[in-house]
Amino acid sequence: MPWRVKSGLAAARARGKVLGRQPGQRPKSDRLAPKVLALAAAGRSYRLIGRELGLSKNTVAAILKRARDGSAAGPGDGRNAP
Repeated sequence: MPWRVKSGLAAARARGKVLGRQPGQRPKSDRLAPKVLALAAAGRSYRLIGRELGLSKNTVAAILKRARDGSAAGPGDGRNAP
C-alpha cells in the first residue's frame, strides 16, 4: 500500500473514524433468535432448525455463535472498535 494511503488511513483513525465494513442489519435472524435458541437447546440440528424456520444452516450457526459470545445486541458488536 502506498505511503499516502497509509498516512491518510492513520489520520482518519486518529480523528476517530471507524474504518472497514460496517455491520449490516439482521431483522429476520434477530426476530427468530429466541426460537433458534430454544430449538438448539432441545437438541435439534442446525439444518433441521433452518428448515423449520426458513433460515440457512449458516445463519442458524451465526445466531448461536452470537448468543454464545454474548453479543446478541445490534450493530455495535465491537468488531470495528478503535
